[in-house]
Amino acid sequence: MNIIIIDGLSFALPLFIMAIGGIYCEKSGVTMLAVEGLQGFGAFTGAFAAVLVSGSFAGNSPVPFYIAMAFSVIGGGAFALIHALLCLKFKANQVISGVVVNILAMALTAYLTKLFNRIFFGAASDKFVLTVSSRITVPFLSEIPVLGAVFTNLYPFEIVIVLVAFLSWFVMYKTRFGMHLRACGDNPHAVDAAGRNVGKIRLAAIIISGALSGLGGICFAYSISANFSANIYVGYGYLAIAALIFGNWKILPTLAACLLFGFARSGGYRLVQVLQMPSSFQDLVMILPYVLTLLLLIFFSKQNGAPRALGVIYDKGAR
Repeated sequence: MNIIIIDGLSFALPLFIMAIGGIYCEKSGVTMLAVEGLQGFGAFTGAFAAVLVSGSFAGNSPVPFYIAMAFSVIGGGAFALIHALLCLKFKANQVISGVVVNILAMALTAYLTKLFNRIFFGAASDKFVLTVSSRITVPFLSEIPVLGAVFTNLYPFEIVIVLVAFLSWFVMYKTRFGMHLRACGDNPHAVDAAGRNVGKIRLAAIIISGALSGLGGICFAYSISANFSANIYVGYGYLAIAALIFGNWKILPTLAACLLFGFARSGGYRLVQVLQMPSSFQDLVMILPYVLTLLLLIFFSKQNGAPRALGVIYDKGAR
C-alpha cells in the first residue's frame, strides 16, 4: 500500500498542477487543449538550462533541479503566448490553436534538442540526460501507519507543487483577479462593463496556464524519464484536461481526479509485480488512467458545468 501511495502521488501531483493551469485558462473563457505542448516545451527549456549549468555544480547538487523548475515555468509561459496570439489577437478557433501548439511543440523541441546537443555539447543525441531527483522523508510524520506514506520518499517538487497549488487556489477564489478571471469565462461583457480589460485577463490566464504546465512537465522529466526527449509527449497533457473536466473546472475535485489516475497507475504496476507477470504487462498498465478517463467522462460528462463563455471568441461590440 505504501508503494502505491508514494508512486501514485509522484504521478498525480505534476498532473494536478498542469490541470490547474488548464482550469485557469478555461475559467477565463479560452479553451486550452495545448497543455501537452506547453508541458513539453516547458520541460525542454528547464532540461536544457539544467544540463547547461550542471557542470558548475557537484553531481549531487540540487541547484540545477531548481534552475530547471524556474526555466520550465518561464519556457511554458512564453510558449503559451503563441496560443494567446492566435486566440486573442487573430481570433482563431481555440481548439485548432491548441492542436497546432501541441504539434509545433513536439516538432520544435525534437529539432532543438538535437541542434543544441550538437552546438553546445558536441554530442549527436536527441535527449537531455537528467538525474533522477533525490527524495526526502519527513521525520515522525512518515511513521504514521498508512498515512505516513504521504510523507515518505517525497520528491522535492511534490512539496513545491502543493505550495503552488494552494497559492493558485487562493488567487482563483480569494482575490479580485480570480473573481474577474472567473467572470470572464461566464459573462465577459459584464467584466468589460465593470471597466476591466477582458483581453488582458485572458492573456494572463493563458500565460499562467503555460507556466504551470511547464512546471508539471519538468517534474515528469525528473521523476519518470530522468531525461528530456520526445518520449515526454505521451498524453499526460490530455490526461490533465480530462481531470479538470471530471473535476468540473474546480481545483479540489480536480485533485481527486488526478489522485484517482495516479493510484490507478501505481496500483496497476504494483499488481504486475506482486503477481510476477511478464514485464510486457507493465506497458498494458499504462493505459489504466486513460481507460478510467474514458469511463468517467462517459458516465459523468452530463453533470459537468463548463464556463458559459468557454470557447466563445469575445467581441466587445456584440451584446
